[in-house]
Parts: sequence; C-alpha cells; structure tokens
Amino acid sequence: MRQIVFEHICYRILYAISGILMVPLSIALIAQEDVWHAYAIAISFSLIGAVVLSQSASGKKMPPLNHKEALLVVVLGWLILVTVTAVAYRLSGFFPSFSMAFFESMSGFTTTGATILEHIEKLPKSLLFMRSFSHCIGGVGIIVLSVAILPELAAGGLQLFAAESSGIQSEKLAPRISGTARRIWGFYIGITVAETIFLAFGNMSIFDAINHSMSTVATGGFSTKNASIGHYNSLYIELVILAFMFLSGISFALQCRVLISRRIRPLFNSIETRVYIFITLVAIALLTLNIYGTTPHYDTIGDSLRYASFQTVSIITTTGFTTTDFDVWPDASRFILLALMFLGGCSGSTAGGSKIIRTVVVIKHAVHSLRRMLRPNLVETIVINGRAIPRETTEGVLGFYALYFMATGIGSLILITLGLDLVSGTSAAISSMSSVGPGLGALGASESYSSVSSAGLYLLSAGMLLGRLELYTILVLFTSHFWRKG
Repeated sequence: MRQIVFEHICYRILYAISGILMVPLSIALIAQEDVWHAYAIAISFSLIGAVVLSQSASGKKMPPLNHKEALLVVVLGWLILVTVTAVAYRLSGFFPSFSMAFFESMSGFTTTGATILEHIEKLPKSLLFMRSFSHCIGGVGIIVLSVAILPELAAGGLQLFAAESSGIQSEKLAPRISGTARRIWGFYIGITVAETIFLAFGNMSIFDAINHSMSTVATGGFSTKNASIGHYNSLYIELVILAFMFLSGISFALQCRVLISRRIRPLFNSIETRVYIFITLVAIALLTLNIYGTTPHYDTIGDSLRYASFQTVSIITTTGFTTTDFDVWPDASRFILLALMFLGGCSGSTAGGSKIIRTVVVIKHAVHSLRRMLRPNLVETIVINGRAIPRETTEGVLGFYALYFMATGIGSLILITLGLDLVSGTSAAISSMSSVGPGLGALGASESYSSVSSAGLYLLSAGMLLGRLELYTILVLFTSHFWRKG
C-alpha cells in the first residue's frame, strides 16, 4: 500500500473509532460508571494516532484506491477497529486477559455474538451498549459506512463496497456507490428503530429494546440478559424478534428496491429468497416434529413449534439468540441446526454463513455436470433470476466452498488439539466462520467461551474475521501474486 494512502485511510479510521467510543463513554459518564476511564484512554490513543497520521498526510491529496489497496483497507480497518475496542474492554476490568477482550470485540463487530462472559447482567450499561453497538456498526460494515460518509473515498468506493459486501454480486441502488451505501444504512437504521418501538410495546425496557434491536438487525446475538431472549418468556417478544431476524436475513438492497418500487414481486422473483423461505419452513417443520414430546418443555405441538421456529430463524440468519438450550435436543435436530449454521442467510444481508445463493449455484452446477455425463456435447449455462452466470463466477463459488471446508476443517483440528472435544471443536469452528455465536457441546447455547485457551480464542477470532469478509478478501493477502508490483 502506498504510504500516502495508508496515512489518509488510517487517520480517518482512527477518528471514526474515537467517535464510536464516545458513545459508550457518554453513557458511562451519565450513569457515573467507573469504567469511563477505559473508553477515555482508548479514545486518547486513537486520537493521538489520528493526529500524527493526519499531520503527516497534510497537504498531500489522497489518490484513488486501486483494487489491491481496497482489499488492504478493508482488512486493516477491521483490525484497527477491533484492536482499539479490545483495549477499552481490557481496561474496563471485566475481561481477565487481552485475548478474551479481543475475542469479545471481534465477536461484536463481526456480528458473531459468541461471548466469554458468564454473568452478563452484572456488566455496566455502557459495556452492554457497546457490545450491541459493535453489532450495529459491523452489521453493514465499517468500510461501507466510511464510503457513505467520506466523499474523499468515492473514487475507490466501488472497490471497497465490493470487498465488503457479501454474495456473488453487489447491487447498486444509486448512480454513485456512496448513495447506495447511504440508502442501505438508512434502511438499516429504519428497521432498527421500528423493532425498538415494537419491543418497547412488549414491556421491554427502552434500554434493552435498543440493545436487542441492534443485535437483531445486525444478526449478531449479544443480549443484555444471561438467558438471552428466553429471559423474557414472552411469546410477543419472541415473535417480534423472529420477524426482524427473518427480514435481516434477506438482501437489504432487494428490500430497499421493494420499498422504492412499492412492489413486493421483486422479493419473490429472487430464487435465493424463495429458497431461503423454503429451507426455513422445512427446517421448522422437521425440528418441531423431532423435538415434540422429548422433554416437558416440548410436551405440546404448540410449544415445540414455538421453540423450533425461533431457533431455526435465529440459526439460519446466524443471529444466535436463544430461547431454550437446543444442545439437549435430539441428535437429528442438532444436525439440522449445524447445517443451517453452514448455509446462513441471503447475500447482501447481515447474515453470515456460506450464503444460500452459493448453494443454489453449486446445486445447479452439479445438475449440469450430471447432464453432461449423459450428453457430453451438451452446452449449458447456469441461470440465476433470468441472468446467465459467468463461468468465472461459478468457479469462484466452487473455490469458496473448497476454501470454506478447508478452513473449517483446519480450525476444527487445531481446536481439538487445544483440548476441545470433537463436537465442541467442530461446531465452534463452523460457528465462528459462519458468525453464529453459540455452538454445541461444551460451547452450547447455555455455555460461554471462557473455557477456551488464549490460542483458541485468537484462532476463533481469526475465523470470525475470515468468515465475515468471506475468505477471499483475507486469503488473497497471503499470496505472492498480491504483493507483486503492477
């Protein structure tokens, strides 16, 4: 990366982080919490770095970003954001080690929702808010936010947006990429406010409603309660959160188009949305039948449907909220949940996972391969929503799956080597890569990650970032070709 680009980008990121941490600092000061100094120190370091870099870049115009620099900026932005916030967490005194603070910070900004904390309700309000706020910031992405706010980055905005966005192809909603980013953020904030209002009507405190809304729309999963959503034991609250989780698993750009056109047909014209709805309904039906009558909690079909519906939507959208301990469910149910973790939501949403559209492409490719075995001279192209998918895109999707399985397998092996059992290690690796949060076994819905070693926490943190930026953005940095000039 050119030095001038590095200086311009880093000082802007550091200023942005200072502004982000000012929010929990203000809450801590108003609530007279002792942890205010943790934010103040982190902000001070961030501001000092920003001033030094801005002075060095003073008078030097920032050149347009090339593709390689855009990729570096994305990764660098996330690492700086997570590290500075981790410093604040560590200084708060609620995280025994920096590895735990770093894990919690990474989990928040990547919207994973895994935690090392065992007594969440004992945290000061500023920390509870910061955890949920990190979901909100990371939901659409700190880089997309920067593109929307900083016109200086407009020249490289498209590259940044493509590197940050999930799925096969980014969809522009406005002539300029900054306009697209602003519209997405506007919609994002709008549904967050809407959910907050709905939850407040369910007798949830305003503070809890805001926090849970930020976690829901970001498909993050951090809660202000030890028992997550199960704490409220309210069917109304569960239905509200379920509905907004489901919406957050659908492409935000597609939902914006529906609002702009005032026609719902584009939503159902998308094969990915149709498959997403179909998989969700089938999974709910299978889980309901499988858990029915297994324990006193599921002794009626209504109760079974209630818990199965919430956990299905929570897992497929990779939110990770819980209303019950699904780790005690039958093995068939746990396998279904593990498969949903891998699938994730739709491209262009805040959900993690491999994305349903990629699975659709792989299945179509497999069908075409079978046809070619019978008719070797057959020439077909994969068509998605009436558009032919280029061969390069199909190869990229297949490559993604290969890398995803390799990364998950290697991560599972290392975690097992570090002391986790097979179920816990494998589910934790999948959960971190897919940004789900809870796993199975020792890291299940009712457990925290506090028992994982420091090395394991850093490994899972790397998995979270790798999954959040969808592998290629990070892995390409480790190739020799990336660092060649030209």
